[in-house]
Amino acid sequence: MIEKINRANPAKIGIYIVSIAALLFIPFLGGVHLFDWDEINFAEAAREMIVTGDYLTVHINFQPFWEKPPLFIWMQVLSMKLFGINEFAARFPNAVCGIVTLPILFAMGRKIRDNFFGLLWVIAYAGSVLPFFYFKSGIIDPWFNLFIFLGVWFLMLYAFRENQHKLRNIILSAAFAGLAVLTKGPVGFLLIALTGGVFLLWVRFKVKVRVKDVITYFAVLALVGGSWFILQILNGHLDTVVEFIVYQVRLFRTQDAGHGGFFGYHFVVLLVGVFPSSILALKAFGKEPGNETFYPFAKKWMVILFWVVLILFSIVKTKIVHYSSLTYFPLTFLAAAFVYHAHKKTIRWSRWMSVLIIVLSVLLALPVMLLQFIDKYKHEIISRDLIHDPFAVENLKADVRWMGFEFLPGLLFLLAIIFIFTRIKKTAPVKRALFLWGTTLAFTLSVLLLLVPRIEKYSQNALIEFFKSKAGEDVYIKNLYFRSYATYFYGETQPTDNPNFYDDDWLLTGDIDKDVYFVTKIHRAEQLDKYDDLEETGRKNGFVFYIRKAKNPKP
Repeated sequence: MIEKINRANPAKIGIYIVSIAALLFIPFLGGVHLFDWDEINFAEAAREMIVTGDYLTVHINFQPFWEKPPLFIWMQVLSMKLFGINEFAARFPNAVCGIVTLPILFAMGRKIRDNFFGLLWVIAYAGSVLPFFYFKSGIIDPWFNLFIFLGVWFLMLYAFRENQHKLRNIILSAAFAGLAVLTKGPVGFLLIALTGGVFLLWVRFKVKVRVKDVITYFAVLALVGGSWFILQILNGHLDTVVEFIVYQVRLFRTQDAGHGGFFGYHFVVLLVGVFPSSILALKAFGKEPGNETFYPFAKKWMVILFWVVLILFSIVKTKIVHYSSLTYFPLTFLAAAFVYHAHKKTIRWSRWMSVLIIVLSVLLALPVMLLQFIDKYKHEIISRDLIHDPFAVENLKADVRWMGFEFLPGLLFLLAIIFIFTRIKKTAPVKRALFLWGTTLAFTLSVLLLLVPRIEKYSQNALIEFFKSKAGEDVYIKNLYFRSYATYFYGETQPTDNPNFYDDDWLLTGDIDKDVYFVTKIHRAEQLDKYDDLEETGRKNGFVFYIRKAKNPKP
């Protein structure tokens, strides 16, 4: 069977991969509201580009937003032009990224070894929890990571002594580095440079580097990656560029509110989030037998990339799950490498791997199985005062319709894991790994379809439905004492010529020209008691809603 795969037409395999990826990533993209902060943040920036017609500057709340360059926002704008301003359109660019990424991995794997290795890499990536999940999201990282990885890939090809296309590879590496910078900022180039720098140290600078190639690299990088910054400066927006750079520096030096964590945070995230590939990859980090030339060279780059990303973002004080998502490429590469070698009987499937996979399976499945039962007994949980966060208590009171079978993904997942390790022998590593990846993919997809929409009902649905109810009304909408981008996106806010709008004190006490709707969280509500002309209009699931009516409304 494997020999047949290796003899198959790679173009035909690529078409199959694209078709399956489209079926996996496109359906149900709009099945749940966008999540605060990141998903709504980027979608709102795209909406405001469409509203203002200003496609050069990124805005949030119709003020310059200097945290992100515009490339991903432009992708969402194009999607919204095609599908309308909605959740499906906001997430569609990442579905496209998934459809593009998987055949790219196949082509890379095939170049490193053969069709079989390429397919293993594809399945390892699609069959791991977070790598699959992110292609169904509206966050910026899938495209950002792909551009960085391609930048590393072509730099690796440039450094390979037997490669004959050095100029082409250095241009492509620089171009993709530039696209990464345009997607999320200079950290895209930094990761590529650090990976290349560590490789040079590893090989003691025994790489032939031509001066003209270095000049070409930085020229292309400046042309592609610096294009937006240059346009901003030429349009008189130097302050936006300066603020952008200051923000990037601050991310490395300080902890963003609500995004802290311990040093080993990303180790835990990757171990659980890239299940099961994270476990399969562990045995491939060490030295492997064989007399290949390109594979060990490529593996060296993969290991370097993994540690560069993991160490860098462990040092960075701001800890967010997707900061380490670039490591999904080397991790799944190493998982595929383990299965490939295990098939050739040069590496054995160890018992500790099976034990660790079973333990993590239980940790993943149990919350899924228990969620609907927590809802069933929530009144008892609340009455016994087991939860000491008043906002979380009110969240739990949300009226969510459970069908009664939502525990099945977790149960079936555990049963499948038991089947895999009792019925498939470790002497059949390919079959065992394929069942593991396939089971995890089905589990992840079922959780996305059955559990995530219900979880969203508890967390933010009341807030979003409130904002949606005010969309189109000629009023001001404001969230107080907490951060949310849902105010703008789902409230469909429009630009205003009134500078007082950005002053909370004016909205709360000033001579407002139209009604203002406020929302805050329940544990912050007492801070608004001192405002006599605020009228509470309702409370729902931890959120408190108010109106302040204009005494002299604008005609």
